[in-house]
Amino acid sequence: MLYSLLISTRPRQWVKNVFVFPAILFSQHLFEIDYLLRSVWAALCFCFLSGAVYLLNDVLDRDRDRVHPIKSKRPIASGAVSLSASVATSAVLSAGSIWMSFWLNEEFGWVSLTYVMLNVAYSIRLKHVVLLDVLIVASGFLLRALGGALAIQVFISTWFILCTFMLALFLAVIKRRQELVALEGSAGKHRSILEAYSLPFLDQLISVLTASTLVCYALYAMGVGDSMGVGARMQWTIPFVLYGMLRYLYIAYHVGSGENPTLVVWRDRPLQICGVLWLIASGFGIYGVP
Repeated sequence: MLYSLLISTRPRQWVKNVFVFPAILFSQHLFEIDYLLRSVWAALCFCFLSGAVYLLNDVLDRDRDRVHPIKSKRPIASGAVSLSASVATSAVLSAGSIWMSFWLNEEFGWVSLTYVMLNVAYSIRLKHVVLLDVLIVASGFLLRALGGALAIQVFISTWFILCTFMLALFLAVIKRRQELVALEGSAGKHRSILEAYSLPFLDQLISVLTASTLVCYALYAMGVGDSMGVGARMQWTIPFVLYGMLRYLYIAYHVGSGENPTLVVWRDRPLQICGVLWLIASGFGIYGVP
């Protein structure tokens, strides 16, 4: 049962917590051990917090998951893990992670608490409210980025925060679109909020968010309004962000994937190479230019 509980926390999804690390990268403290340890601690807190949220969400969605072709195999939906064990584990992970967060520092603790409260509200009710559902999903990534900065007590550009939110919203909307396409006429039975969306509407949102994300990142990379001056050395990373977003759109519209963004990242080699090249270009821009 312990293995099934671990699977229910969805370790593969923990890759999302890399959004904690841009703060240490862009604040030029990546090679300072104290800052690095604090960032790793913050990422671990979010891993446990997100695991607790996934457990709660699976408990609440177990009946719908049982009629889903893939989600029906999840431990809670299949009955491999009891409801009592799932709820207890979720509570322990939440309480322990929040304590760990406040131990790091108070500001980060409040971000972690906000993350939990927002996701509990999402799991119970807000995921059934059109548009608010994807906004809350995107807010989770925003809180990770903000938490990463507060954990090490550094400034992070407002432009980067905005880019993070826009990119997360872009991914969340594509996820909704692909769910709608994959489930076709039975979409509402698996996720009721899908009945409130249509493909033309979601395609319009994706177009707006693609342009908005690219513009925000370009402004950040060119150093517009960046008092720290870091963004001004990031212009060479713009092509990688452009390619990454276009590649993701290609995967969604022509390959038919995108329902699970994490799975796309794990499986698509060109996207992985693009991410590595972006990291190298960012590192050179921030640390390699006097």
